[in-house]
Amino acid sequence: MNFKIRAKGHKNILSQHKSTFEITKDKDLTLSGDCIIGLGIDKSMENFPDDFKEKLANDDTKVIVELKTPNAYDKIEGFGHHDLSLSHPTDIVCRKSTFICSRTLMIKSDKAAIDLNRELVEDLANGESMEVNIKLL
Repeated sequence: MNFKIRAKGHKNILSQHKSTFEITKDKDLTLSGDCIIGLGIDKSMENFPDDFKEKLANDDTKVIVELKTPNAYDKIEGFGHHDLSLSHPTDIVCRKSTFICSRTLMIKSDKAAIDLNRELVEDLANGESMEVNIKLL
């Protein structure tokens, strides 16, 4: 199963957070949002099909998030969980920890914002667009 989202970069993208990364529908970003890597997303968790949500809300589901900008690519792996509500209207967060809230897409992620491909981060800081592909295995 796949779900695709488009996001935009922003001059204030730092990608320095050590435990999460986030994409959001918000259109602006301050320098304190060091986990945010993409803005103005065209879809949120509210747009996930029901069968996609059901598979994500399973402890055995492996989640792969692929990020692609014009000059770079990165792949992040983590897991779903039975307590995921997948209900936040604007934010999607991937976490290295096991913390769960309405914004959480996956837990036990193998990367946070600080770990992402720096060429990808540079593209985003230069305002490039990004394709986000969420795969469930």
